Amino acid sequence: MFRGSIVALITPMHPDGEIDDASLQRLVDFHVAAGTTAIVAVGTTGESATLDEDEHCAVIRRTVEFAAGRIPIIAGTGANSTREAILLTRCAKAAGAVAALLVTPYYNKPTQEGLYLHHRAVAEAVDIPQILYNVPGRTACDMQPETIARLAPISNIIGVKEATGDLSRVSRLRELCGDAFALYSGDDATGCEFMLRGGDGVISVTSNLAPGPMQAMCEAALSGDRERAEAINGPLDALHHDLFVQSNPIPVKWAAAQMGLCQPGIRLPLTWLAEDCQARVRQAMEQADLL
Repeated sequence: MFRGSIVALITPMHPDGEIDDASLQRLVDFHVAAGTTAIVAVGTTGESATLDEDEHCAVIRRTVEFAAGRIPIIAGTGANSTREAILLTRCAKAAGAVAALLVTPYYNKPTQEGLYLHHRAVAEAVDIPQILYNVPGRTACDMQPETIARLAPISNIIGVKEATGDLSRVSRLRELCGDAFALYSGDDATGCEFMLRGGDGVISVTSNLAPGPMQAMCEAALSGDRERAEAINGPLDALHHDLFVQSNPIPVKWAAAQMGLCQPGIRLPLTWLAEDCQARVRQAMEQADLL
């Protein structure tokens, strides 16, 4: 359904932590102009964990409204409660999102059988294309390729965002799930190689700042042009790493504010980027020719 650079969009906020709709509209326009493949609204980078359910649904609706059909909107609707995940996924469908991205339930550390039953329940409850999201560094829960393969035959489960950074999983998932099942990298540092090995795209933090170069890199990698893909990716490599010098989305929101893309707003328990990290992120931005 989607191939290329998919931005895991920040949720812009005013300095008091309230959601900034004007900046959200500018960000959507920024990605439309840059040719980004799709936008993920209210994923990890969108501070889903700090928004209440009403705000979560409202940001999805506003993002779809601002996109006005110009770019597909994928809604982050995962939760550690199956009932909440179903509720948020229903909100996404009602808002007009084209798909949902569902993180594995976090904190409660379900079994592989629990993961299978959770995602099957959401897929059966809401008729919208759904992308699984495996990020054990955040969730303390690693959905194994064999579990993903059990879910792949469900008609509206269309792919997985694999954020382990384990490149060996590309071939394993392709073998188990088939060519029609979409494989997305959730790790910018290995995203280029992920696509060169047969992945379909990257759901990216870096794309918040450098959407044009990220889309160009993805197009080259997806066409099998390793030399061009690596040449484009090289100046972005420091960003891929240094945007995680503190917990995401702390560094990327600071960087976006430096570029004038949003105001300096973030919600507790997240804090603004520490001063002793700012020079490192700024240097990565300069290397990518963003400042």
